[in-house]
Amino acid sequence: MKTRCPCCGAENSLDALLAHEEARQAVWAVAQINGELGRLAVQYIALFRPSKTALTFDRMAKLLGEIQPDMERGAINRDRIEYPAPPEAWGYGFREMLSRRNAGCLKLPLKSHGYLYEVMSGWKGQGLRSPLPTPLPEGEGNPSSLQPEASQTLTAAMQLQGLRR
Repeated sequence: MKTRCPCCGAENSLDALLAHEEARQAVWAVAQINGELGRLAVQYIALFRPSKTALTFDRMAKLLGEIQPDMERGAINRDRIEYPAPPEAWGYGFREMLSRRNAGCLKLPLKSHGYLYEVMSGWKGQGLRSPLPTPLPEGEGNPSSLQPEASQTLTAAMQLQGLRR
């Protein structure tokens, strides 16, 4: 049975694809994403394809594998803030990236998922009780925990300023 890639138009037999380890991993990664999101994810991954060469199955599987845990978790981290990311947010992000490509606003090929996550961080979901992002807790790797506390002199000056009124 012949199959045609919806992104690049390449044809190959399904047997050959499943016999190829990297191709099998890529097909499995797409199969894990349900419905329209799977189709949109494949179109989004095509944004990583170099202009003069094909996107390898190994790279496609790797790229899908990078976003799949966040899709399953239903949240993304961007600039040390966690944002809710239900399937609707992923659909919004993929569609927005594709429309920006069509408008000529993207520099292709993409190098990382950072811009997708930036777009998704601006998603305003409908029906969510708390669409607001939540900061990550204080601790290792969080920039706010690395900032020194205000000096005693500055604190005292601020208190005196408050008394001055």
